[in-house]
Amino acid sequence: MVRTQISLTEEQYIAVKQIAAEREISFSAVIRDTVDNLVALSRRSAVDGLRAISGTANSGLGDLAERHDDYLYGPEVDRDPG
Repeated sequence: MVRTQISLTEEQYIAVKQIAAEREISFSAVIRDTVDNLVALSRRSAVDGLRAISGTANSGLGDLAERHDDYLYGPEVDRDPG
């Protein structure tokens, strides 16, 4: 584990202490659980956002899947550096 120091308002400190007491876990465990939940929520939000917009646009190009490099980088060139 990595040790870190944070500053909380008095209200935040009291709230976390109460949660720790109710759950019979340490103050640090409440903070770690909260961070884990925030990270999971953030990752879900990013994935959900991408899922929500995927497939919503139409380029009108019937061969985009096959020729995406040409559209991104210009006409076909030797892309094999080896």
